[in-house]
Amino acid sequence: MNSDTDITARQQRYRDIRKVTLVGSVIDFLLGVVKVIIGWLANSQALIADGIHSFSDLFTDFFVLYAAKHAHKAADETHPYGHGRIETLATVALGIVLMVVACGVAYSSILRLNESENLSVPGGLALAVAIASIISKEWIYRYTVAAARRLRSDMLMANAWHSRSDAISSVVVMLGIAGAMYGHPYLDSVAAVAVAVMIAKIGFDLVRSSSLELIDTALDREEVNAISKHIFDVKGVRSMHMLRSRKSAGNAIIDVHIQVDPLLSVSEGHQIGEAVRRRLLDVIDVVSDVTVHIDPEDDESGSPCNDLPNREHIIKALKQCWPHLPMPAIEKVTLHYLSGEIQIELDLPLSILRDTQEARELVNQLRQACVLPYVSDIQVRFKV
Repeated sequence: MNSDTDITARQQRYRDIRKVTLVGSVIDFLLGVVKVIIGWLANSQALIADGIHSFSDLFTDFFVLYAAKHAHKAADETHPYGHGRIETLATVALGIVLMVVACGVAYSSILRLNESENLSVPGGLALAVAIASIISKEWIYRYTVAAARRLRSDMLMANAWHSRSDAISSVVVMLGIAGAMYGHPYLDSVAAVAVAVMIAKIGFDLVRSSSLELIDTALDREEVNAISKHIFDVKGVRSMHMLRSRKSAGNAIIDVHIQVDPLLSVSEGHQIGEAVRRRLLDVIDVVSDVTVHIDPEDDESGSPCNDLPNREHIIKALKQCWPHLPMPAIEKVTLHYLSGEIQIELDLPLSILRDTQEARELVNQLRQACVLPYVSDIQVRFKV
């Protein structure tokens, strides 16, 4: 996925989240106004409280809009992985809001349960508004959940459940109004307490899952296994280790070490790594960023070549071992760091030889002259 495509997808995702949230905001505002007015006219304190609950949804809607706008900003020097964690933080906040709302519903319902004999009896108009609220808020919930699943947005999912909490509170209001009309006002409070427990559980789950994301918890085992399979499907990958994953605003970031043939050129090894990166980005929707490290051997438990000298030191030592060789030939030597030793490939011009026997003798002389303890093998190639 190139940068232009990534920017376009991020902008489209933000537009979709904004559209869904704005639709919910308009309905929340209209419901809040109607509930408060009809609740006052119909003498229903429960409907008035439910209207205030609908107005509280406007706050979370605007909060979602603000978080979505900033979460979809492009990566910059300060935030090289982007701003997706803003959406994660917003999900935590919305989960906390749900738990607070649940506690408020439970508390007020228990108070009403103790004072149910003092409740006034509302009319049929209040019952009709409560039913209309249930239908409207359930539609918002389903509309938002569908978008949240399509966009893989936990923040939008949290806001959807906030809308359903309003729908459920309207169910409680409806039961309370109907119960009061038929002489059973306590039904409102009993149902509300049970609903509050459910809302609190939803809020807790959202806070928990988003908090795990903030501390870079890995993807599920099934997702990791699928990623591993796709990596091994790329030709040239011998093995894999240090596969690390983490989530960010519904997307996944992958870091992996793959092992290739140790004698491949740097460019071919890089090409294999690019093939792995492109495959994960193209095949697995949740993956948004992949970093591939190319290894010539398994270094998961440690690199045995850490203490070996660098190229500059080795070339200097080889010049001392092979003083009769032309300097350009030595400087173009290829070094392979493997298993705690160094394998050398030396390219020499074919013009310095007269026959095959002389070539064999020269190779033997070079191997005998190289007394460096860390050199395990010397291969010489004669080129025209």
